[in-house]
Amino acid sequence: MKKTHIKPTQLLGRVDKKEAVHNDALNQDAANHDEVNYESPNQEAKLAIDEEGNIIDQVHQEHRGIQERRRNTEMGKPPEEGEKKEEGSNQNKDDIITTDFGELKRELEERVGFNISFDVVFREMVFGGQKTGIYYYNGFAKDTVLTEILMRLSEVVDTGESAQNDLSSSPIKHSVHGDEGQDTVQLFMDALVPHIQVKESNSLSEVIDTVATGATAFFFEGCSSALLVDAKTFPVRSTAEPDLERVVRGARDGFVETLLTNVTLVRRRIRDPRLKLEMHRVGRRTHTDICLAYIDDICDPTLIESIRDKVKQVEVDGLPLAEKQLEEAICGKGWNPYPMVRYSERPDVVSVHLLEGHVAVFVDTSPSVIILPTTFFHHVQHAEEYRQTPMVGTYLRWVRFIGIAASLFLLPLWFLLVTAPELKPAGLEFIGPQKQANIPLLLQFLIAEVGTDLMRMAAVHTPSPLATAMGLVAAILVGDVAVKTGLFVNEVILYLAVAAVGTFATPSYEMSLANRLTRLMLLVATAIFKVPGFIIASTVWLMYLSAKRSYNAPYMWPFIPFNGKALTEILLRRPFLTAKTRMSLTKTSDSTRNPKA
Repeated sequence: MKKTHIKPTQLLGRVDKKEAVHNDALNQDAANHDEVNYESPNQEAKLAIDEEGNIIDQVHQEHRGIQERRRNTEMGKPPEEGEKKEEGSNQNKDDIITTDFGELKRELEERVGFNISFDVVFREMVFGGQKTGIYYYNGFAKDTVLTEILMRLSEVVDTGESAQNDLSSSPIKHSVHGDEGQDTVQLFMDALVPHIQVKESNSLSEVIDTVATGATAFFFEGCSSALLVDAKTFPVRSTAEPDLERVVRGARDGFVETLLTNVTLVRRRIRDPRLKLEMHRVGRRTHTDICLAYIDDICDPTLIESIRDKVKQVEVDGLPLAEKQLEEAICGKGWNPYPMVRYSERPDVVSVHLLEGHVAVFVDTSPSVIILPTTFFHHVQHAEEYRQTPMVGTYLRWVRFIGIAASLFLLPLWFLLVTAPELKPAGLEFIGPQKQANIPLLLQFLIAEVGTDLMRMAAVHTPSPLATAMGLVAAILVGDVAVKTGLFVNEVILYLAVAAVGTFATPSYEMSLANRLTRLMLLVATAIFKVPGFIIASTVWLMYLSAKRSYNAPYMWPFIPFNGKALTEILLRRPFLTAKTRMSLTKTSDSTRNPKA
């Protein structure tokens, strides 16, 4: 095997004496430094780079200060006021990466269960004479990438001073300067670790948290910082079409449980550089990654800031149920059955909402993406309407609207006409029950509603080979036998089936469940108070939804408050090029959609 003759070495540069004396004179009023004695014009000093990428000449003074603060920390001395102001609470004694591997492993045993949890690995190897510890979780490590890195490092040999000038005198920008063994870490990062995502850290907590997300950490004995290599792999299923949002013609890809895959599916559709993806982390124990996606010059900055603040204020143990728990934490809707956000598992649907000025919230481990803000009418639209011609799309939309209205009002209205025959219009005598059952009509409806939900839940939990048998049992026993024995009348089964079909035709599953509860409320109110009960319950329902807001967006907009132009957009699936502006709900910064339309 060919050996690469590289040794961990300091990056050295030359500082001119006159320039150094001039810089020292400029800085003597800013801080109280010890004088530096330059004995020759060729005196060497380490180079460092500040946060803006500028080379710092007098890093020896900064390095001395860092070492002095480290010694004070180890001796238990409190930092001075200036140091407190400079460093704040960035790092404490427990957060320092120890330079001894024995102490480091004991720290990992205490904090992450090393030698207890079988998947926590700390592999010790020697590369180029440098003892290296590789820390990772066995299930997250990407074998192919790490094997390539180890093969590269295995070619490094210790050759003394022969590699003195192998590195450039202008090193790559780093986030850590002056720590113990920094030159070794810098050499490995700049020249020896062949990977595109490498980060340097001197915080043990940051290393532990990053490795818990799937990265691999490289520790070097005698060095107080580590390298974090983002070489990870997650168990993931294919990006298949979601079951709840199927279309006859259109894209077949859908979100999965891996956040990076999900944002990539959206990035593939929106290649605008102004598409921003902000990362946050929530959960004291789960450390769940959350991504806020929005188009910078379209979305309302106030909306972005509001959602960002809500996410940052979430302080919980964790979000094991991902997007649903986050929704309740940032929306706080309490016992309201209606969804204040829209969920989608389709990248094309999320992309459309981003172009409308909405914010999409991705939660790691969840295939559902939260869209904010949303209204009642966002939940009754489907991607299939936009995959057909405008005329067909409008027809499908109206059929869906009729089905949703039937799922809400058909049963209460039929019950009202049956119990108050004087209200029945002429020619509709056939709608009444032709026979009488042994159970009151209201109780029949309640039993049938509960039975329908029971069968729906049974269908979800029934294995696929048994689903057909379960359907036959439900149809024959519950439907036919229940009518023949006199428990139900035929009309109850018929109208309940129509209402159930309208429920299943609702695009939003959360909306369909909320409408089912509303139907039961209207049915009970009608049974007790007749016509006044139906009218008052319907009015209260409408007023309740009108008073709700989703991140300052009226929930019943554009019906209440009324906006004729936007309501036309909802009632009609208009041709694509006729839409000139975006909907005013999100108060977009750029409202122009098709300027040439």
